[in-house]
Amino acid sequence: MMIERILALAAAAVVAVALGVGLTMMALSPPPARGALSATTAPSEKPSPRQTVETTIASAPEYGRFFARLREKFPQDYEGTIGGFASRLSETKADQGADYYLSEAMRRLRQSRGALAAKAEPEAMSRVFAKQLAVLQAIAREDKKLCVAFLYGANNLDFQRFAASRRPLVADMASASLEAMVDGQAKNIAREQPTEADFKALETALAARGLAKPEIEALLDGKMPDPPLEDAKMCAAGQTYLEVLRTLPEAPRSRIYGLALELMAKS
Repeated sequence: MMIERILALAAAAVVAVALGVGLTMMALSPPPARGALSATTAPSEKPSPRQTVETTIASAPEYGRFFARLREKFPQDYEGTIGGFASRLSETKADQGADYYLSEAMRRLRQSRGALAAKAEPEAMSRVFAKQLAVLQAIAREDKKLCVAFLYGANNLDFQRFAASRRPLVADMASASLEAMVDGQAKNIAREQPTEADFKALETALAARGLAKPEIEALLDGKMPDPPLEDAKMCAAGQTYLEVLRTLPEAPRSRIYGLALELMAKS
């Protein structure tokens, strides 16, 4: 039973949200090019592709802290990421914009270092989920349909526009994930997988918050009812899920967080 629940958890929509799929949405579906290198500028006056990328990132100071920390703690990842952006720019001649660069940097980092976050202190992991909840709540206040798209990791240009208008919030979400990886690399905490009792405690807590069985199954087992839940109800259930998770005792909460982080790093 526990193995089946763990496998179901890997496919559960809201767990994916709690690990930054929103940023992946931006990376996999970048916004229209924000400008091309001028063909009329003298070659000697053109900035290099790398200079252009770094200038674009610098134009969004909210993201500067993330990239500076990335360069400090994971210099190889930083160089590979910026080099990749520069290479793409040299081919396309189109600058994708700071929001895309942040999201793509996070996607790459999650794939290369994401498993480290599962080895972090409980406080560092909790911050990842807290920042995800803050983003989800902000989206929910504006657009319930977009909230559900964020939960399911759908490629959605509306989310890109939301991110561009909420850069401090999005930057905090990215930085929390990065800091969890940094902490996990330093602490290297080994954790067991969640137990059946952990999942049962989570189910009980969700029910106590008023969620019905179809909502709980959609959250924990990836089982969507037919017909699907209304956007407003699913959006609210996702927020409740993240709120309830942080109320669990530290041991089961950390095991569930750790598993979710591990699964997301492999996705």
